[in-house]
Amino acid sequence: MEQRTLGKTARSVSTVGLGTWQLGADWGDVDPKDATAILHAAVDAGINFFDTADVYGDGRSEQTIGAFLADNPGLDITVATKMGRRVEQQPENYTLANFRQWIDRSRTNLRVDTLDLVQLHCPPSSVYSDAEVYDALDTLVSEGAIRNYGVSVERTDEAMAALKHGNIATIQIILNAFRLKPLDEVLPAAKAADVGVIARVPLASGLLSGKYSKDTTFAENDHRNYNRTGSAFDVGETFSGVDFSTGLNAVKEFGELVPDGVITAQAAIAWIIAQDGVTSVIPGARTVEQARANAAAADTGALGAELNKGVSKIYDRHFREAIHPRW
Repeated sequence: MEQRTLGKTARSVSTVGLGTWQLGADWGDVDPKDATAILHAAVDAGINFFDTADVYGDGRSEQTIGAFLADNPGLDITVATKMGRRVEQQPENYTLANFRQWIDRSRTNLRVDTLDLVQLHCPPSSVYSDAEVYDALDTLVSEGAIRNYGVSVERTDEAMAALKHGNIATIQIILNAFRLKPLDEVLPAAKAADVGVIARVPLASGLLSGKYSKDTTFAENDHRNYNRTGSAFDVGETFSGVDFSTGLNAVKEFGELVPDGVITAQAAIAWIIAQDGVTSVIPGARTVEQARANAAAADTGALGAELNKGVSKIYDRHFREAIHPRW
């Protein structure tokens, strides 16, 4: 699989990584043995980049990855984790003292002395402009607790605020065929600043797999059931913030653009990889088969100008009015 340099980390990561939220919680139940099998399948398919967070299953996702890496010490895997959602979302909670506690917990879960990459996990918007926050992160780098740091954002203006701070290594942002705004400013600015871009929610919570219908139901503990109105966290994390019925109509149109021999989900991932400035795309996988299929999207190659034009038309017709001003 093609690898790209992950911003200022100087590490080479696969263009398709593995998002591991689903190995912790909020996507229905995943058996621990199945979770380990998914990690193995991802690595076997050429993936060397895992993204996790300290709150995914209250640490279960990190612990699963930590055990996997301990059992496979020869693997060269870059692990990005996130911190900041373990407390009430108030700017004053983003302090060096709290960072130390959260990072120590993640180091224990992942069984490492130094974390490869730590990202602020969609904190209050003002945090992205707080110089003291970045000073604290720089301190943790100098002490050897973390190698690099980045931010995970909900909105493009938050990404642009973070880019003003010179030691930011990466930005993680929602980018998919239904969320195009990052293409306007964030990707060009990140590329100019040598900041890696990690594209999350690439399949719009599964909508862009083309496998859902109006009759599809989700488990009670699946965020695609309980967070459709944003009652638990930012609604943009669930189906990219798009109305489910509207998304079903849009994905039918997207499917008509997909070349023969390419499955819809792979086309959606390949389209993101082809966007200038993207480093890695991190779809999740709840089965070994999904992990393999997602990784195979990296071999799809460019799908042509017509797909790009079609994606823009779909966005303008179905989503721009509701999505573009909000995120």
